[in-house]
Amino acid sequence: MPSRLSQQDFLTMHKTLAFFLFFGMMTVVVSASRVTPSENNKVYAKEYYQNGQIKAEGWEMGGMKMGYWKFYHANGSIASEGHFRKNERDAYWHFYNTDGLIIKEGHYEHGSAENWWIFYDIANQSTSKFQFKNNRKNGFCLQYKKRKLLRAEKYINNIKVGEWTSIFAFKRDNPGVSF
Repeated sequence: MPSRLSQQDFLTMHKTLAFFLFFGMMTVVVSASRVTPSENNKVYAKEYYQNGQIKAEGWEMGGMKMGYWKFYHANGSIASEGHFRKNERDAYWHFYNTDGLIIKEGHYEHGSAENWWIFYDIANQSTSKFQFKNNRKNGFCLQYKKRKLLRAEKYINNIKVGEWTSIFAFKRDNPGVSF
């Protein structure tokens, strides 16, 4: 008759399996970093400050940044992280101050800030969400303090063309717009 595993035995087995899977993947990464760079080989690259502290790390192919990268402040804390495609920032990125707190995050397309970006003002406990197109504010900006909407603004080509401090006034002037 088959025996049943206790919950503790199941968790121990699960952790052991996760350990081996994690380190199995790490082995692949380590061996990939030993490949000689060429046009068709993806290699894991690291850049360092003069003091030996890591400055950046990520994947390269043919001398161009590709895939996921991390950049570090001189004090060793993470400065930014995100993906590259052909040496240009692409997809979603996060940026941090020297204390490791997030200061902004948003989308890149071919190196250009696009779509919604979120900016965090840690000192004032406020957040601003901007729409971007071609690295410029284009669309709405929503400003929050302690998760409460304070104002909405509208930008065209980096120039503010409207501002509302009440939801009623915003909806009146922008029927059909929803967030």
